Amino acid sequence: MMKLKISPLRQRQTIGGLIGIVVGITVFVFYSLDASEEYISPGPMNIGHNELSCVTCHSDARGNLSQQVQSNIQHAVGMRKEGVDFGTQDVTVRNCLECHDRPNDRHPSYRFSEPRFKEVIKKIDATTCITCHSEHNGERVTVVAINYCVNCHQDLEVENDPVDVAHTELIANEQWFTCIQCHDFHGNHKYEVATKLKDTISLARIELYLNGGEDPYGADKKYLGLSEPEWIKHLEKNSK
Repeated sequence: MMKLKISPLRQRQTIGGLIGIVVGITVFVFYSLDASEEYISPGPMNIGHNELSCVTCHSDARGNLSQQVQSNIQHAVGMRKEGVDFGTQDVTVRNCLECHDRPNDRHPSYRFSEPRFKEVIKKIDATTCITCHSEHNGERVTVVAINYCVNCHQDLEVENDPVDVAHTELIANEQWFTCIQCHDFHGNHKYEVATKLKDTISLARIELYLNGGEDPYGADKKYLGLSEPEWIKHLEKNSK
């Protein structure tokens, strides 16, 4: 009986392929473990999210691994109109609003979906939270510049303006950095706004706050959400 001879090259290819499969499965299983979260996070969690687990925001994608691979290959070769999420579902505004939606928000994301803001969102897309709050950076706010108010408020006029330097003058001088010295963007704090520019919150204090420091607008809130333990419990329940 004739024995089928397998070339050394084919043997090496087969062995290499098997090793690759074993290593791939091992890595996938390792990174799927809860204990491995610290190894796969691209950076530190943002302030306030420190105690959350990955699955709080990154829920499993639909289908098993084989189905996800097959669907995305079909999409790549034109056999399928759209690809699918691989591993985990993409994080969207909906994920953020599960905890951060407030009825008194001055700048809710849906407001910027109005046609009149069509040109504005080309400059700063306020329809997505990550425009200003990109995750895994260990900071509250990650927007590059704090002059974002310029995009919507160039024509702002305040009746009976209470500030010693009028808003119209600040706008004319393009002093947009002064806005955040009086106004927190989402407007959830109760505090008395200064009537003199020199008495407003300093940019140094605001910068410390954005990097995780004490809240310069105070602890008195108009809308109180869940306590931190309740918040974490709520998130983990809704991520299952």
